[in-house]
Amino acid sequence: MKEFQGRTAVITGAGSGFGLEASRIAAGLGMNIVMADVQRDALDAAVAQIGALGAAVLPFVLDVSKAEQVEAMGAATMARFGAPHLVFNNAGVGAGGLIWETTLKDWEWVVGVNLMGVAHGVRVFTPMMLQAAALDPSYEGHIVNTASMAGLLNAPNMGVYNATKSAVVAISETLYQDLRLVTEQVSASVLCPFFVPTGITHSDRNRPVDMREDRAPTRSQLIGRAMSDKAVSSGKVTAAQVAQFVFDAVAQDRFYIYSHPRSLASVQVRMEDIVTGRNPTDPFAHKPELGETLRAQLRGLA
Repeated sequence: MKEFQGRTAVITGAGSGFGLEASRIAAGLGMNIVMADVQRDALDAAVAQIGALGAAVLPFVLDVSKAEQVEAMGAATMARFGAPHLVFNNAGVGAGGLIWETTLKDWEWVVGVNLMGVAHGVRVFTPMMLQAAALDPSYEGHIVNTASMAGLLNAPNMGVYNATKSAVVAISETLYQDLRLVTEQVSASVLCPFFVPTGITHSDRNRPVDMREDRAPTRSQLIGRAMSDKAVSSGKVTAAQVAQFVFDAVAQDRFYIYSHPRSLASVQVRMEDIVTGRNPTDPFAHKPELGETLRAQLRGLA
């Protein structure tokens, strides 16, 4: 996708983090922007910021896990701007803890947002984009799905998150290949960020009432949250930088988007585990003190 001026971007999770920064870049490029988020107050503040930059903005409050809400956003987008050119399926939530302590509500909430939110975005917007391509030889479209390095690695004590982000990588790779079968005008990418300071570790603020538990978090869930808070807050790469990486990749038709390329060394180790059939390598082999601390905490020794 080479041209952005006058074209339309749909961005979920636009109230903060990558979504807000991507909206800022889109505005600077002269795009129309559909900004969607589940948190109304955050979205209102974000829309005010982006609108002040001169962009035409269509705000949309929605829960991406709800098919009918994503469909309504698709209809509203078509009515206001026509078929979008860039779709950034970015909304996501974080959760951790030992995998057997993940409750049914935990699974339903995280899978609903992280996995089904992407699936709904792909299902709703891809046909619009393909139809636009069929009608206009100059049309260009691109879909970006936010996964995570957790989609390429499987760190302990964050199983439900790993599972959903691995699925997003699989969806995105398949989408890329499927699009290549039918068109040269629409492409796809997957974003796999590592630890970047955003609000994802406080996702519970937007957890629906019917998805909340009536018990306190388990020890492993509290430990997972504390570890994630520390790792994310100490990240040196900013959300604004990651958003720029996204637009650079779209312009270059580059599929894999990484915030921390050095972390690919761990992905290579995992691939070697798979290819050689050896048991999964200790994820803390390079920092054994972290592994010992986590084991001690989980076993109640610290």
